[in-house]
Amino acid sequence: MAHDAYTKVESVMKIDKMTSMLKPPQIQKRLKVFLCVLTLGFLSANQVKGQQEDFPYNLTDSTKNREMSEAMRRVFDNHPSPLNAENELYSQFKYTQLRGFDYGAKDATISRRDPSKIIFENGKYYVWYTKRDTGVPPIGANRAAEATEEIPSTDWDLAEIWYATSTDGFTWEEKGVAVKRPEKPQPGWRAVATPDILKFKGKYYLYYQAFVEVSGLKGDYCPIGMAYSDSPEGPWTVVNKEVLPTGNKGAWDQFAVQDPTPLVHNGKIYMYYKSAFNRPGTVWSGIGLAIAENPMGPFKRHALNPVQNSGHEICFFPFKGGVASLVIRDGPEHFTIQYAEDWVNFKVVAITEMMPIGPNAYIPDAFEDNENGRGITWGISHFRNVRGTNGKMYSELARFDCDLSLDVHDPKMKEHNNLWPPEDYYRWGLSEAQRDRIEEANKQLLQKK
Repeated sequence: MAHDAYTKVESVMKIDKMTSMLKPPQIQKRLKVFLCVLTLGFLSANQVKGQQEDFPYNLTDSTKNREMSEAMRRVFDNHPSPLNAENELYSQFKYTQLRGFDYGAKDATISRRDPSKIIFENGKYYVWYTKRDTGVPPIGANRAAEATEEIPSTDWDLAEIWYATSTDGFTWEEKGVAVKRPEKPQPGWRAVATPDILKFKGKYYLYYQAFVEVSGLKGDYCPIGMAYSDSPEGPWTVVNKEVLPTGNKGAWDQFAVQDPTPLVHNGKIYMYYKSAFNRPGTVWSGIGLAIAENPMGPFKRHALNPVQNSGHEICFFPFKGGVASLVIRDGPEHFTIQYAEDWVNFKVVAITEMMPIGPNAYIPDAFEDNENGRGITWGISHFRNVRGTNGKMYSELARFDCDLSLDVHDPKMKEHNNLWPPEDYYRWGLSEAQRDRIEEANKQLLQKK
């Protein structure tokens, strides 16, 4: 190893300095040879025994060349920095309640969720989102067969896509509906939800989940639909087709393609999307990628799909020459931030906590395609478990802030080891069934004695 060779050279140089003042020269020469042989032999003996110097207190560029455990090797191979404070793709998240949205009586008849990317046009920010405004709250996916044209099954059933604008990102003005539910049997006649925005060659495209059946009737199944416009204000023309249909029979995404997330890379549309698979039994979501030359499609699925093994809610953004993503909920790599230099093969580069639910971000260079992604500092997410005045749950939009940017350095966003009140832990206490199981185990243990 390079480090061992350096140690040997350094030792020889020290011996040369020690013996240089001895006289006569013959003694100097003989002693130098003797000490060199002794020292190098000692170093070689330690190497033969498989020994190396202790792991250093201060890391240097040469530290990564030494032999080390798998855990330490991941630090050097996967993470931009072993220190969270120096990792541009590590952040905590802070939340702010948004102003300007009216939730009526807060009785779960009005709900807003699943925001799009935020774009800045015409001197203001724009965001699109799922809005449900029904006379009654959802009855639940388990009662989907009882749903009607007036009674929704889930929080996103009978929903439409609305939009709002803001000049500061905190106070918003709801402007109205952007995409209504089209006539049956067009894609989305039951609900249009979870939109995301693309700007490409001067035009605007909204991609969304296009439900053609009651959510929960057979599952949360849907393809991707789309509408386009010359202005973020609309009007929007709905495309009467499935822009990204569900996968082939037997494929991991055979039933649903959700959370469409378009970016521009290499002059093409890179559409990341989610699908839940390996059911029944548990929820496991993977992330796929489909690529098109034109926003209208056709979109071709990537041969390596799924390209991520986790993530119920997703948020992708260009970062340097590659793409980064927030991987939230579901799967073995949930609550991580990941990065793919080639936009396909993702590595975990940070692990964090309190990640936003259903997020999307203000990404100024989402469509620039300049191989110099600068990252994100804020966005909008939702809380889907807001308890209404009648005890029913609904969703509210909220702002999140972070430091996942090359242009901002906010040490407070990089802090970790946050302490939560004990009450936050105790409220996740054991269930009655779990207490009964433990009590029974204690009884059996005592009986053995």
